[in-house]
Amino acid sequence: MSFHLPEHGISDAAMIAAIVIFATVGDILIAAAMRGIGDLDDIRACSGLGGAIGAVLGSGRFLFGVFFMALSFFSLLFALSHADLSLVAPASASLTFVTNAVAAKVFLKENVDRRRWVAALFVCAGVALMAL
Repeated sequence: MSFHLPEHGISDAAMIAAIVIFATVGDILIAAAMRGIGDLDDIRACSGLGGAIGAVLGSGRFLFGVFFMALSFFSLLFALSHADLSLVAPASASLTFVTNAVAAKVFLKENVDRRRWVAALFVCAGVALMAL
């Protein structure tokens, strides 16, 4: 399997990149929104289930994150209609793992330990092997 650039259309790499970028943006926005909202159990205890649902759905950051996750999903559907499942699914899932680690460190200020960075390097090596 290898990335190829068709005469007309989008390359496999570009389709996978779109999936990964949209998913990562969506994950970061949703995580940031949930941190801002707070503990849903506490909200539910004070305001009931409706209050918890309202707190989540009332967050613009959360809704924007869901929008990006939807873009990722539809990018995946597009990619699967043009490229091999055996390339698109594992490459997009594994590269999303890597980009989420980087984005969590940069945007959410998470402590991403050495074990996760080593795992990310192995993931990149695996994707490179798939592309050969």
